[in-house]
This record gives sequence, C-alpha cells and structure tokens, in this order.
Amino acid sequence: MKKVLLALLALWGLAVAQKPRVVIATGGVGGVYFYYGTTLAEIWNKAGVAEAQAIQTAASIDNLLLLENRTGGGTYYCGTVLPDSAYLAYTGQHDRFKERPAKSARILFAMYPNFLHIVTREGAGIRVVQDLKGKRVSTGAPGSGTEVEALLVLQAAGLSPKDFAKQERLGAQESANALAEGNIDAFFWSGGLPTGAITELSAALARKGQRIYLVPIDPKSTVAQTFQRRFPGLAGPGVIPKATYGARTDTPSLAFWNLFVCPESLPAEAAYALTKATFENLATLRQAVAAARDTTLENAVRFVGGTIPYHEGALRYFREAGALR
Repeated sequence: MKKVLLALLALWGLAVAQKPRVVIATGGVGGVYFYYGTTLAEIWNKAGVAEAQAIQTAASIDNLLLLENRTGGGTYYCGTVLPDSAYLAYTGQHDRFKERPAKSARILFAMYPNFLHIVTREGAGIRVVQDLKGKRVSTGAPGSGTEVEALLVLQAAGLSPKDFAKQERLGAQESANALAEGNIDAFFWSGGLPTGAITELSAALARKGQRIYLVPIDPKSTVAQTFQRRFPGLAGPGVIPKATYGARTDTPSLAFWNLFVCPESLPAEAAYALTKATFENLATLRQAVAAARDTTLENAVRFVGGTIPYHEGALRYFREAGALR
C-alpha cells in the first residue's frame, strides 16, 4: 500500500512539475487585450493546464520582446499581438528586431479583428486623415501595435508625426483622458469593438454637450489603397458601427486580425492543452470579452500556411477538432 501511495505521489508531483508557468503579456488597461488576457489566465488556471498570470504591457511589440527575451527557466511568455507587428518582428523589418528577428514566435490561434480607430470630437476640424496635420495627436504607447499601425497609415497618407503640432505616445485610457480634457485633438487606437476607454470617452464628451467623431478610412480612398499596395495582406476593410460609440454614422476603417502567440519552446503537450482549454471555454471568454465572439475554430486557423508558423501543439488540437484536415 505504501509503495502504491508513493507511486501516486510521484505521478502527482510529475504532473505538477509539467504544468507550465505561463505569463500572458496583454496591453494597457482599457483595451481589449488586457481583458482578453486576464480571462484566458483565469480559464487556464481553472482548467488546471497552466499556472497562468496576465500582465499589463504596451502591447504587441513589447509582448514579442518579452516572448523572445524572458522565456526560460520553465516560464513561458505568451502574448496578444497584431499581425502587422508580428510580421515585421518575425521578418526583422521592425527596428527593435533587426539584429534578432522574433523567429521563435508561434501562433496558437487568431483571436478577433482589431479595428483602427482614429478618434477625435466633432468640431475639432478633423474629417479625414490628412487633417491631422498641425494637430496634437497621440500615436499610441511606445512599443505598441497601435503605434506601428499609426505610422504605417500616416505614411500611406503622406504624413509623419513631424507634421503634428505635438505628438503624444499614450495608451488607450491615457489618450481618451487627454482628449476629454482637451490636451490633444485626436488619437490612434487599434482595438476590438467596443474598446472600453473609448466608450467612456464618448459618454464624457456627451456630458459636455460634445460628440465623438471617428475619422474614416474608406476602402476607395487614396490612404486605404496606398496602404494595401505597400503592405499587402496586413489588413482588410472593416466598419465600426455607429452604435458602438454613439457616432452619427458607421465608420469605414482597416481591420487587423489579432494573434495569440507563444514561444516555439513551449512543449507541444502544453500548447495543445492551452488551445483545447481555450476553445472548450469560449462561453466564459465571450461573456467577459465581447470581441471574443469572433474567436471561433474557423477564424482561429485563418493564418495557417502564412509567414509565421503555428505551434505544432495547437495544430494537433485544430486537426482533432475538425478545423483542419
């Protein structure tokens, strides 16, 4: 009996030892990444597939740096990232990855589309992207995917931050607060729908008798067509419905599918278990994060065969679930 008990304890200890420690790098408070990541951590902990913890970061680029530089010693840094940031980092085209591209990044699944928001208020004199010239504008937090997208869109519009009266580099909540207080005229944000910080901003402006305005990027516009020509495959057309934030009209923009990535060194069994736990608990994820309605088996594998490989453990789950042949 004693030998059986010792054997069981040994197996239990092995199982505990094999449970990976996973740090989920997310984004700023007020953005969808943060709430998505914290909910994933709760799901994984409850399912017993990882010792998971979510942390606040500047988002995509910082998350990829953490994945590359901090993974080790039994701790794996995973994260939420934008496809354009992931592509530029993986191929070494981003400044912070020129010396060492993010070649260890592996996709677990595609999450939901981010919509590029260019947020201002009615009466600010900003109706199209080119009107940002001479204005006070936040282009997103340093190291964020929002900043990457903002600079790419500005480039397509023939602008740069040097054309602003003042450039700020703030996250979602800080940008929304600065606009509400009149310290900036507009800000870029890439996020799911709705983004809480912008919902709160719309309500704050309404209390002052003002109204939110989202700058459109029409698919037929020079900005959109130049963007698609220079950066093919990174984004598609999207629409932010007027009811999302109380705008007067629907706003055409660019949609970028977010990715959840982990390091290649994450054991295949762990990657399989994390992916399985996620898709078996979608109801919990969607209850906490509205944007997760687009986290589906079909959408999860939309980048299979692309530049950045999927983790073998995730692919195994998707084959079993029928999402891949």
